[in-house]
Amino acid sequence: MQNAAAGARPELHPAPQVLILDAGGQYCHLIARKVRELGVYAEVRPSRTPAAELAGAKGVIISGGPASVYEPASPKIDPALLSSGLPVLGICYGQQLMAQILGGKVRRGEKGEYGLATLERAGEGGELLEGVEDCQQIWMSHRDTVAELPAGFSVVGRTAACAVAAMAAPGRRLYGLQFHPEVVHTLPGQRILANFVLRICGCQPDWNPRSRIPAIEREVRRVAGGRNVFFFVSGGVDSTVAFTLCVRALGRDRVRGVYVDTGLMREGETGFVRQVFEGLAPGAAAIEDAGPEFLARLEGVRDPEAKRRIIGEEFVRVQERILASRKLLDSHWILGQGTIYPDTIESGGSENAAVIKTHHNRVEGIQRLIEAGRIVEPLSSFYKDEVREIGRELGLPEELLSRHPFPGPGLAIRCLCAEQEAQPERVEEGWIVPLRSVGVQGDSRTYARVLAANRMSHDEATAAVNRVAGINRVIRLAGSRVPLDQMRVFPSALSRERLALLRRADAIVRAASHRSGFDQRVWQFPVVLIPFGAPAAPESIVLRPVESVDGMTAQSALMDEALLRSLTEELLSLEPVCGVFYDLTHKPPGTIEWE
Repeated sequence: MQNAAAGARPELHPAPQVLILDAGGQYCHLIARKVRELGVYAEVRPSRTPAAELAGAKGVIISGGPASVYEPASPKIDPALLSSGLPVLGICYGQQLMAQILGGKVRRGEKGEYGLATLERAGEGGELLEGVEDCQQIWMSHRDTVAELPAGFSVVGRTAACAVAAMAAPGRRLYGLQFHPEVVHTLPGQRILANFVLRICGCQPDWNPRSRIPAIEREVRRVAGGRNVFFFVSGGVDSTVAFTLCVRALGRDRVRGVYVDTGLMREGETGFVRQVFEGLAPGAAAIEDAGPEFLARLEGVRDPEAKRRIIGEEFVRVQERILASRKLLDSHWILGQGTIYPDTIESGGSENAAVIKTHHNRVEGIQRLIEAGRIVEPLSSFYKDEVREIGRELGLPEELLSRHPFPGPGLAIRCLCAEQEAQPERVEEGWIVPLRSVGVQGDSRTYARVLAANRMSHDEATAAVNRVAGINRVIRLAGSRVPLDQMRVFPSALSRERLALLRRADAIVRAASHRSGFDQRVWQFPVVLIPFGAPAAPESIVLRPVESVDGMTAQSALMDEALLRSLTEELLSLEPVCGVFYDLTHKPPGTIEWE
């Protein structure tokens, strides 16, 4: 239970039928999740895992990754895997690595291919592309390509820009894809994975998260013994479901939780958390108001990494104080955590979970508990969507389970800052705004500027990111007090006043989105404050609604124009808001959050 990657107790899950070798790709866990959606249990392993340790599986998938096979430190696999007789599927970098090991040639790309492409079938395609129609939409995110096939392989798919989009050697049970079948943008992706997992590997369905609840509760009782469990709860899905499982397993008198209010939360957040936990176990969760302490340290800070560092340090200090004041380090207590499967793998984890987990591991008292084995992690074998399934089986309210994700550092990373005044740069497509935004291209993170335009469609925005150098995000002006060509970046830092403005804007957007039902059609709807405007109104609001399954990839959601107009009008009534923008960027190339 403490670490699924190291092998949790066998009754919690079956032996993995499919193993995914992690080559550093951002979608590695998405591959495992997609295999599990087929009802087949899959786990992630380091890329260098010896072939002998993979022999118990029925198939292996090599993930994509940001490296080039020509880099000395690039991820490697045990070459013996490719002659073991196990079915192997290489995705993106995995295909390139397979080709290189087997004597093919990989060409360094001068220009990457990022975004949608059309897959053209070539040859028979074999079982891998069985049932996949010609000219299907797929998702590319690569620079290097296979230029010469290894002996015994044939091309089974190509695109206009990639001659080897899919290759196969069916007699050797080896297959490669340059595109990503695991992302939602690849329309036949799940069919292709099903062909590999169910037909080629011969896996049998063996995985249903809901059926594992009794085993999880038995394991909680075994780990706890006669001791009580305490949680630092966030009000999010993971910690709430884990808390509920422990209450069910041990009884409400033996489980306690503490929620730390950082002062960086959404409007009404703390009240909602109090209501949820009072419903689960009255009196079991306490609220620690640490807002003044966090805000005092963050006042005047601009750099996004400095924000995260300060928030992390303050979490450590507050949690140490709570542990000491409540005597939670004595032998009668163990730590409960909402750790989910990606957090147990060194290279993985969602942004929010990874931030919280890092904070916990830096708390000296918590580190001692972990080292002593005084920790229970009921969800460490499960992905986020599986946790939601378990929550529904437990009867938790859908309002909680379907809540939009919220980052651990809170509104601090949705409040952008700038060191100095700066003018946008005029380009053919619009204006390049000198604000740094985080993105992801070719499996690696990028920090680049933002393109602002008066008019632009989603398709035009995708094309612009590939065409305009130095940007990874595109925003469209929805309304403003002054023309876009008169707006500029103003010096700004984190402050109580700016956070209050962002909190109010976020509340307006959430309320309108809920009234219209739009919040049920999107996965997340961040609202971002940027220091971009005019002297009398130096701020702008960015609306960032996205559609996604798990946040690993996302599409900018198409907003109803009536909703966009009404939101723009209401947000422009706030002082000192100058403009309202609509973020048109998919992920990739832009991450969901701006920092």
